[in-house]
Amino acid sequence: MLARLRPTLDFLPSPIPDKPGLMIRDPFQFSDATLVIPPVLVESLTYFDGTRSSLDLREHLVRLTGELDVGGLEQHLIETLSGAGFLEDENFFRKKDEVERAFASAPVREPVHAGSGYPDDRQELTSTLRQYLGEAATANGRVRAIAAPHVSPYGGVESYRAAYSALTPADADRTFVILGTSHYGEPDRFGLTRKPFVTPFGTAETSLTLVDEIERAAGAGALMEDYCHAVEHSIEFQVVFLQHLFGPNIRIVPVLCGAFSRADRDDGVKRTIGALGEIAAREGDRLLWVLGVDMAHMGVRYGDDDDRANLRNRAGYHFSGTASWCPGCSHRDGADPRGGGRPPEDRRRHSRRPERSRRAAAHSQCSRSERLRLGDRLSRARRREFSLSAQRCVHQGSPAA
Repeated sequence: MLARLRPTLDFLPSPIPDKPGLMIRDPFQFSDATLVIPPVLVESLTYFDGTRSSLDLREHLVRLTGELDVGGLEQHLIETLSGAGFLEDENFFRKKDEVERAFASAPVREPVHAGSGYPDDRQELTSTLRQYLGEAATANGRVRAIAAPHVSPYGGVESYRAAYSALTPADADRTFVILGTSHYGEPDRFGLTRKPFVTPFGTAETSLTLVDEIERAAGAGALMEDYCHAVEHSIEFQVVFLQHLFGPNIRIVPVLCGAFSRADRDDGVKRTIGALGEIAAREGDRLLWVLGVDMAHMGVRYGDDDDRANLRNRAGYHFSGTASWCPGCSHRDGADPRGGGRPPEDRRRHSRRPERSRRAAAHSQCSRSERLRLGDRLSRARRREFSLSAQRCVHQGSPAA
């Protein structure tokens, strides 16, 4: 049987004008490859569902090309998908294990979205956030919690401003418990980490005492050193805003939260929520709760039925069956969740690096791009239709994951 194409990949229309087709990339960043599948070959991907054989794929390619000798095309397609880490095969599971182990042993959580979701230069970041937040109104009294978006800052300026204007300089000494949406983790589990969070502003220390207390109470309801922290944006953006307001040495408790569609029936989720409630009651105003949330998450992962027409009507968006998107995070229609859906010219202005970044903070610079020809035996006139575009980013610096 052919190995299954990983269902957790991002599929979206290619934004490259001279390379139309279906772009595939790995939001988990187990792989640094980006592939563009030409339109004529997109249907071939359906044969990588774990139930079809190479003979089935070969029969499809014969019908597609009108040629009997498609062995080269078949093999090159399989090898390209496998080499990119996009199939559930031995190569992918080896990559996945290596990356997860590296993150677990890393001393800090690096700023994976710096240079794409927000400027990676400290002075430029300060200027940008000062512009976004403006002159915050004086808050009346101390708040216990704020709810902020987790779209990239450019895409949610007014909402970020409304949330963070509720804070005052007196809040600087509090510990910030940041509950962020987990877009990639297990739906009915919390994700924890003991790692300090690094940003262009400096290092935010994690309260090990509170994190360990949550872990002990949660049991199987929480995963310690959850790899999703390495790629998730919902907490990183809050840390950046908090450091802008209160300095780099803030104290945080970073907690990723699943969709919890079975929260009322899951003992682990109940225990974790109970532990958070006990900590809130005991610590009182020593804590400030920051919710990195959006209110437009839709899809099976978030408890919705797999009814695309219904989701399209509710969202008010054009829904493409080949695009992976999150309305609350601007993941749709080719927008990069790490870029916040802002206009390309603004994204270039805020970033000195390409959009793709891998694992923790090893910022990527795509220095090698190649066109991989499929089907050498196809007629010369049709070769261009079956040309598979691949980009692999070479990372500079020491990866943190």
